[in-house]
Amino acid sequence: MLAAAELTIGAVVLVFGWQLFLAMTVFVGFYFGGWLIQRGIDRIGRGRGLDEELVRFLGKAARVTMVVVGSVCALGTFGVDVTALVAGLGLTGFALGFALKDIISNLLAGILVLIYRPFGRGDRIKVAAFEGVVQSIDLRYTILSDDDRRYFVPNSMLFTNPITVVEPRQPAEAEAGAPTPAQPPKD
Repeated sequence: MLAAAELTIGAVVLVFGWQLFLAMTVFVGFYFGGWLIQRGIDRIGRGRGLDEELVRFLGKAARVTMVVVGSVCALGTFGVDVTALVAGLGLTGFALGFALKDIISNLLAGILVLIYRPFGRGDRIKVAAFEGVVQSIDLRYTILSDDDRRYFVPNSMLFTNPITVVEPRQPAEAEAGAPTPAQPPKD
């Protein structure tokens, strides 16, 4: 009788160990895949001259997504019923998206402003009731300064209202004496 109990415990340990090994392999594969995707996004983004902060954000978002999906797949491989977990994650995502819609709107508008670049740092722009020189463009705000005031303009406002570039910045690579758009050529 003791031999049968040892055989059963040994079989359980063998099956449990095999499932644990497979689950860890799935998780490590997704983790490594997320790391590769993040590196690929970094390389492509820098090669195309995209904003460094935007590239870093997109890379981290892709990596976190891969780790979350890998965790759920690893739990499923281990034998855990993940249907309730997936449904809970879906409901949580819906609730968070609804609660954070303004922040998400600013974030997505910031990404689009950084990709399309309708204006740049140093340009004097006017949007809605705000006018000033662009100091920085962030994922959430664009900071304008005018005299001694600083305006933090939400990027969603920049994306939904007309923008007037009042005074573009001077090109940094313009040589001394070379004509610029504001300066007619000399005869």
